[in-house]
Amino acid sequence: MIRQVNDSDFLRIYELGSMLHENYKNVYNLTDLLTRGYFHVLCYEINGLVVGFLSYTKLDHMVDLVDLVVDPNYRRQKVATNLIDSMITVLDPEDKIYLEVSSQNTNAISLYQKFGFEKIHTREKYYGEEDAFVMERVTFYE
Repeated sequence: MIRQVNDSDFLRIYELGSMLHENYKNVYNLTDLLTRGYFHVLCYEINGLVVGFLSYTKLDHMVDLVDLVVDPNYRRQKVATNLIDSMITVLDPEDKIYLEVSSQNTNAISLYQKFGFEKIHTREKYYGEEDAFVMERVTFYE
C-alpha cells in the first residue's frame, strides 16, 4: 500500500534513509519539513512495515525527486516503480520533474528512463569520484 508518511513512520524513514548517507536524520528533519507544504513523502507499506519511500519537493510547477529508497529485502518487487508512478499520478500534467542520480547507479537510471527521464546535465565528481546525472522527465506515457 502506498500512502502519505505519518509521524509514526519517521524512525523507519530515517533507518532507510541512512542507506543513502549516515547523517540522514540530521539532514532531514521530517517534522519541520512536512509542515512547509512543498515537501512530500510517500511510503510503501507491506504488512505494516514501510519497505520504501520517495520524497519530493514541489514549488510552482517544478518537482524535485529528492530521495527514493527501498529496503534491500524488497528490491526487484516494483516498490520503486510503484512509488514513482504514485508520485506522477498526484502531480499536475504541466509539472516538470527533475532528479539527480549517481552515474554509476545503472539500475536507477534504467528505471528513471522507463518513466521518460533523460539526462540533461552531468555534475562531475559530485559524489566524490563519481559523477551525478541530472535528469528531467521529458517523455510522458499515458
